[in-house]
Amino acid sequence: MAAGKAGTDIEAFRTAALSCPIPAAVELIGEKWAFLILRGAFNGLRHFEQFQAGLGIARNILSDRLGKLVCGEILERSADPSDKRKVIYALTDKGEALLPVMLAVRQWGERWGNGGQPPILLADVRDGRPIRRICVQSQDGRELQLSDLMWTDARQPAETEQAA
Repeated sequence: MAAGKAGTDIEAFRTAALSCPIPAAVELIGEKWAFLILRGAFNGLRHFEQFQAGLGIARNILSDRLGKLVCGEILERSADPSDKRKVIYALTDKGEALLPVMLAVRQWGERWGNGGQPPILLADVRDGRPIRRICVQSQDGRELQLSDLMWTDARQPAETEQAA
């Protein structure tokens, strides 16, 4: 069965959906302000005041979202060594692992959301060339479309073709 088709076995779909990691991820990072805070963190914002000024977000909402991202271990909170009255918010390894997600959402927005290429592109620091579009790839590097995908039971060994 292709990944994009529920088929007729709604019970199998429901069972699989109950163990799907997407709802928990969306609960943690799927809200507008969480994404904008993450974008700020990926771009070097570190202090509460920077996030507030850069995003135009109310202090209470910012405090709440930063707290959730810290509790979710996406950001870590530490004292600023240069000013003990301030706090630094920094991406954890778990937070940095969201980079492909953030880039995929941005690239989707560039294509479908606002109808145009933004004036600023993300480029490779080594050669200054823009990064490639995020895509789903097979183990051998082929770009895959929805129709190329299927769900399999992770507890079962992958089927392999037998030599003739």
